[in-house]
Amino acid sequence: MQTAIPVQKAPRPRADALRNRERIVTAAREMFVEFGAEVPIDEIARRAGVGNATVYRNFPDREALAREVVCSVMDRMSEAAELALAETGDAFAALERFVHVTADERLSALCPMMASTFDQRHPDLEAARERVEQLTEDIMDRAKAAGQLRTDVGVGDVMIVVAQLSRPPAGTGCTSIDRYVHRHLQLFLDGLRAPARSELPGTAATMEDLRQP
Repeated sequence: MQTAIPVQKAPRPRADALRNRERIVTAAREMFVEFGAEVPIDEIARRAGVGNATVYRNFPDREALAREVVCSVMDRMSEAAELALAETGDAFAALERFVHVTADERLSALCPMMASTFDQRHPDLEAARERVEQLTEDIMDRAKAAGQLRTDVGVGDVMIVVAQLSRPPAGTGCTSIDRYVHRHLQLFLDGLRAPARSELPGTAATMEDLRQP
């Protein structure tokens, strides 16, 4: 009779280590938005209240940190989308709340970094992106099925406007227009309501369209 070999379980990260990682990601996101992707790691560590060694213990290089920041932003967008889908009331109102939350994530400020800093085909990034895109489409489909959202718009149309209105891009320091973001975003959302008052030129934009060079 063979003796069973005990399975070695990987040690769970300590609570303080998880908190440090969260602080680093939060600080990095804030500073990428404020100053751009080239902000010194030393400054990120200082804002997070940790040492440089702690940053590099969690993220071996800038690419890994930038990727984690973008994935965390998209994960929060997905969580907001899931909350919207869980609502049983007005489908268009749920879409509105989701779009406003998405704008607050300032994803557009991270777009230049997404295009040039790291591998677009990394499995973590692809999984986070596919999840948020599918959930956004689900929200829009529900509003269309309720007859509240015009049928000639796509996920890409919504994301383009969210990106444009949540600018300026990282590092410009032009935050004085932030107070207008939600006002102008609501003007756009009102234009999405069905029945449509005009015919849009071209075709609905998809996320695949946006990824084309």
